[in-house]
Amino acid sequence: MGEQSNKRTIKAIVVSSKMDKTIVVRAQRLVKHPVFHKYVRSYVKFKAHDEKNTCNVGDQVLIVESRPLSREKRWRMVEVLEKAK
Repeated sequence: MGEQSNKRTIKAIVVSSKMDKTIVVRAQRLVKHPVFHKYVRSYVKFKAHDEKNTCNVGDQVLIVESRPLSREKRWRMVEVLEKAK
């Protein structure tokens, strides 16, 4: 039987790919406002490792948690889900 991984995976959009083998991605989640009870978009940025420099700005990617790769990189890019138009 295949083991279930307990590492987090996130779908995100590439914001920057100017660094070598590193991309900056922006993930979105919906948070309920405590007073007005409306859902508000909340964004957070991650730096992810892109081994082959395949990503461009606007691509939708899947990133997975990994060991620390540098001072700020804690994520790896697994696959490109959708290319930018």
